Amino acid sequence: MNTIVINAPENQIVKWWQRLAPLPGGARLFSLLLGWMVPYSGSIGPLVEVLESGRVRVSLRDRRKVRNHLKSIHAIALINLGEIATGLAVNSSLPDNMRGIVLGLQAEYLKKARGKLTASASLDLPAGIEDNTAFEISAEIIDESGAVVAIVRANWLLGYKK
Repeated sequence: MNTIVINAPENQIVKWWQRLAPLPGGARLFSLLLGWMVPYSGSIGPLVEVLESGRVRVSLRDRRKVRNHLKSIHAIALINLGEIATGLAVNSSLPDNMRGIVLGLQAEYLKKARGKLTASASLDLPAGIEDNTAFEISAEIIDESGAVVAIVRANWLLGYKK
């Protein structure tokens, strides 16, 4: 098995964020580009607020298109938000010759989700990870009051691009 070296210089995701985020509307532009690259994830209209290698904060505005019949944000929109946060945290930590592929998602819903939501995920990948290694990361989703409304756990497969 090949060993993954996790101390590579900033990857392309982080470089694009560093270029765009300081500009007026740069975070919105980065988020739109992310939605264009990953169309389903873009369908909820996430806004990347913070992106560093292994550290991410993404928000979601409460609006009709992400709501359910109970007038709260739909469970699948919450999973989507958590998957975006964990995916950016994982993929921003990897060198450009590697990728992360989601293997599974699990959500724990703690409270009805209303208002602006913010998902945060962070990780420190251990040194010496082998190619095709499963890695679990969680995203905590909070509402405007700071209450945790959901926790999304994602299992990612880390490996070299083919």
